Amino acid sequence: MSIFHDTIEIEDFEYDEDTETYHFPCPCGDRFAISKEDLENGEEVATCPSCSLIVKVIYDKELYMSGEIVEAPSAAAKLELVQS
Repeated sequence: MSIFHDTIEIEDFEYDEDTETYHFPCPCGDRFAISKEDLENGEEVATCPSCSLIVKVIYDKELYMSGEIVEAPSAAAKLELVQS
């Protein structure tokens, strides 16, 4: 179980287009960070690289879904795997 320092909406983060990372100031003087890829993967925890504090990020997960579709294996492929 994680204990969050705070809960922050993604709109309050600053976005760095070069690194595709969202940042928010940490009380220690550094910045919490969470990447766009993390958000696309459903992650909701931003970490600070300089201290142990973490924050929960509130965002609409549907807006950050990557759109990648992973198809389930066909019944024939499952049967083939079981037989081998």
